[in-house]
Amino acid sequence: MRKIPRHVNATTSTATTTPTTTTTSSPATHSNLTTSQPNWYFKTSTFTTPPTTTTKTHSATNFSLHTSTLTSSIPSSESSASASDASSDFTIFMTPPYHEAIVDLVVHFKWEKLVYIYDTEQGWLERKKLHVIVRVYTRHHIIQTEGVRLKDTCNSYPLLRQLDRTFDRDLKTFVLDLSSVAAVEHLLQQIKHVGMHRPNYHYIIAGVRMDEIDLREFKYGGVNFTGFRLVDPNEGQVQQAQRDWSTVTRPGTDQPIKLEAWLTMDTFAVIVSALRNLFASNLTFYKDTFRKNEIFGISSCRLEPPSKPWELGRVVTDALKQVSLNGYTGPVSFNSQGHRVNFRLDVLEMTFNSDVTKVGTWNDSHQLTIFEPNITGSSRGNNHTKIRITSIISPPYLMYRVRRPDEPPLVGNDQFEGYCKELADKIAEIVRFEYTLRLVADDKYGVKLPNGTYNGMVGELTNEVADLAIAPLTITSIREVVIDFSKPFMMLGISVMIRKPDKQKPGVLSFTDPLDYKIWLCVVLAYSGVSFVLFVVNSFKPYNDDAANDDDDDSNHFNLLNSLWFSLSAFMQQGCTLSPRSVSGRVAGSSWWFFTLILISTYTANLAAFLTVERMLTPIESASDLPKQNQIAYGTLDAGSTKEFFSTSGVTEYKQIWEYMQKNKEVYVKTTEEGVKRVRDSKGKYAFLLESTMNDYYNQKKPCNTMKVGPDLDTKGYGVATRLNHYLKDQVGLAVLQLKEKDELQRLHKKWWFDKGECAAESEKVGRCGTSLTLSHVAGIFYILVSGLLFALVVCLLEFTYYKKKRKTKKKVFS
Repeated sequence: MRKIPRHVNATTSTATTTPTTTTTSSPATHSNLTTSQPNWYFKTSTFTTPPTTTTKTHSATNFSLHTSTLTSSIPSSESSASASDASSDFTIFMTPPYHEAIVDLVVHFKWEKLVYIYDTEQGWLERKKLHVIVRVYTRHHIIQTEGVRLKDTCNSYPLLRQLDRTFDRDLKTFVLDLSSVAAVEHLLQQIKHVGMHRPNYHYIIAGVRMDEIDLREFKYGGVNFTGFRLVDPNEGQVQQAQRDWSTVTRPGTDQPIKLEAWLTMDTFAVIVSALRNLFASNLTFYKDTFRKNEIFGISSCRLEPPSKPWELGRVVTDALKQVSLNGYTGPVSFNSQGHRVNFRLDVLEMTFNSDVTKVGTWNDSHQLTIFEPNITGSSRGNNHTKIRITSIISPPYLMYRVRRPDEPPLVGNDQFEGYCKELADKIAEIVRFEYTLRLVADDKYGVKLPNGTYNGMVGELTNEVADLAIAPLTITSIREVVIDFSKPFMMLGISVMIRKPDKQKPGVLSFTDPLDYKIWLCVVLAYSGVSFVLFVVNSFKPYNDDAANDDDDDSNHFNLLNSLWFSLSAFMQQGCTLSPRSVSGRVAGSSWWFFTLILISTYTANLAAFLTVERMLTPIESASDLPKQNQIAYGTLDAGSTKEFFSTSGVTEYKQIWEYMQKNKEVYVKTTEEGVKRVRDSKGKYAFLLESTMNDYYNQKKPCNTMKVGPDLDTKGYGVATRLNHYLKDQVGLAVLQLKEKDELQRLHKKWWFDKGECAAESEKVGRCGTSLTLSHVAGIFYILVSGLLFALVVCLLEFTYYKKKRKTKKKVFS
């Protein structure tokens, strides 16, 4: 609770009237707006006193007890004691003055300019009185006021639009001092239609009955309303009177008692108390005046001032002013001018997504006491209370900043850097507040505990330890019950991080990798089959006889050996002197040529991809593969939305993942850094389930040995969290949208994820060198070539030996 006394040493700027001020009219001009307000008169026939006075009323219900006729007038407009310009010493005001309370609020908000809107001639006088108060009590705070007179509160659209256009400041502040509740509600409807109910508008509603104005339609517009209430509904006698009223079986008894009724009851209490005091002081003196429940000495029962002054008027007036009692409207007592003193007003406020709420009190000692921070921060740019922001160390969102050698020691917000730190700076710049950034005490994001409370950052918001949470905090329906979120500043999903498999070293026979071993086996079988078919179809006459007659050399005949040679030459895309002469042989040969053309072309294309791209065989391809194997352990953060996702998921694979993690508690980690370290140190035996943005970030950090596999498991967003119904919620949400529209969020993401990455250079280097083959990639074909040459030499040696022995045998035969 804070008590804010009046600043007594200041000046104020003079008020200026706007060109929109209309022609003066009497309060009766607007009687059509107050037809629902009753006019009650309480009079006697013999109460006269000189001099007589008629009191003008304005803008607050005025109970003036004219001792000339003892009239308690309740006109259709509210009036405060500010109407005393037309009053005399014989008038008692039941409605307390409130203009000093308005000035205290304006000073408290540190407003520099406001528009004072009124609708009666008396309103002009009230505005002038406000200036007098400002000049007397505020010297260091300059307030420029502009007065605007509404000729017709039912049709003020042109004037409101002009005000909206000419008000060039971010914060647009108004005081509404109208003649009745109905007039205020009529004007508010037009304000809504014009669009003057956005977050940068703030209205102070003059009078002491803000609780009777229907503001429900403005609950989600973002506009601020502040005003006062005279009757405290929590007072015991007020509650009892309301209960008694509800038992009366008459139309209207289901509605709360209005201010007029409360003031009427207090008025009678004042009169009764004053008369009792008079009787008790000298009953004999008044026996000819007060008897048999009548007042004698007044010739007419009419409300007009009597022609004959009443001799006891001054005595009765003094008796009324000396009354002191505790009424329905609070303590009732008067000063020598007949104005109420020692009273208290409740300060009410309505902000975005909240009802009209009591946020403080004001008394006539010029003390403004504030209970809630809403009233101090409702007008942005005027709050000097630092907002408490909670966050968590989680690179690149928030990290400790490394101090440069020439820098002083880092303290406060300067200790940190990262995406969320810059986001907090930009939001604070737009919304105009100062903040203190602190780390969450238990280093957790926030989950619901068995006792119904929350830990982590969510718990600090619900316990009012912090006002905002700017961190990688996921928006979930469970959290939305206890805190509020802005629109997402980043979209993401749950992903799987594994350690990069070691790069496979190329084998001796790596050139065979483009084709599966089954294809190679089929090629060998096809080669053998084609050779056999060629041998068979070329063995039939007459082509075989013609070939024999043309050349007796067996090398030109399609025997089995030559058929194999022909098929091999075609497969290797080399020429051959042999050519099948039969039509069937040529058909078989053509089929083999087409087969080898397609096969070799496919092999060549696939070989280029296999030999120029480093292949890594990952043990899993997505999260669905995790429950299907038992070689790789997997886990997630011990507290957070990722764990919550698996605990509530209805997908079979995700249920299996959840059951596995619950059975093996050791797979959980406390921080993201711990999970990433475990992946890097596990040699491929641990997979970490985390948000995709964090996965991308750590994959760009040395030693560059982690990778993301598979698609994201879901889609969700990070949002700025605020306490439930916090006054900054709407403004923070608008700031996030503004940053998104200006691509500031995308720029921050690029800066902290990729511009500061450590693995991009290595990737580019690998990409540039990937097009050149090393000897290890093609060593196998050299081995085959050398082996073939050696085998040919061996065959040559065997042939030489064979033919040498054959010639020796022929020589022996002929010799």
